[in-house]
Amino acid sequence: MSLTNTLAIFVIFSSAISFAFASDPDTLQDICVALPSSGVKVNGFECKAEANVTEDDFFFAGLAKPGVINNTLGSLVTAANVEKITGLNTLGVSFSRIDYKAGGLNPPHTHPRATEIVFVLDGQLDVGFITTANKLISKSINKGEIFVFPKGLVHYQKNSGDKPASVLSAFNSQLPGTFSVAAALFSSTPTVPDNVLAQAFQIDTKQVDDIKAKLAPKKS
Repeated sequence: MSLTNTLAIFVIFSSAISFAFASDPDTLQDICVALPSSGVKVNGFECKAEANVTEDDFFFAGLAKPGVINNTLGSLVTAANVEKITGLNTLGVSFSRIDYKAGGLNPPHTHPRATEIVFVLDGQLDVGFITTANKLISKSINKGEIFVFPKGLVHYQKNSGDKPASVLSAFNSQLPGTFSVAAALFSSTPTVPDNVLAQAFQIDTKQVDDIKAKLAPKKS
């Protein structure tokens, strides 16, 4: 099956899912193309004047090719949310592409505003999420297969193969948000106190400092 056909099928499928499990508030008009420059946010963005709306407000070509991975985790998320497609404002859906090097990891994280469903374009991935009862739900998924991560639960994906892998992700939110567990705890601004992290993880403060140094944003 060609990539074009695969994308078409997945768009239709994810649209059906969005109607069944809508997360963002229902829209009250046909379209409300975001106007981020206004600075006004009321659980979304102010609407662009409909007379100024064009087809480009509903178009994005950024998921057509694999992203360039240049980090130690070996994965890259390319988002297609309301910040990239302003026409998504109030529509309650968004998309992402995730590319992985061999052994690459999309580390434990959550999406506080959306359920996520992934479709494997290429490769094999070990995926899983953790319930509030501390139970791990995990599986190995392959090309053409789908896995769902419930809203707000910590989850991950790891390329378990020796070749690059990629997935498409659909969300029932125009801006699902991403909360990376390790980055949030060890590289926040201001930083979480060392003694809090040391006690929580049962390690010493020297180890906390080492982790913070590794996760610190790279200086340009």
